[in-house]
Amino acid sequence: MKKIRLFFDKEGNTLDVWFEKPRKVVCEETGDEVILKKDPRTKKVIGFEKLNFVSRKSKLDELPVEVVIS
Repeated sequence: MKKIRLFFDKEGNTLDVWFEKPRKVVCEETGDEVILKKDPRTKKVIGFEKLNFVSRKSKLDELPVEVVIS
């Protein structure tokens, strides 16, 4: 099973989610504070970046991410 990789940049307040190994990509803005990361050859989405992931009013004791395995 492939792993999903999550990277949170506390200073930039962004969450990067990769469905494949991180590498050079072509980016496409969606207009909803989400940037799609696409393979430059196949144009397949291999990840995305969420801008302003955590509300500035929130404490950053933990990330608002939940993993459910069913």
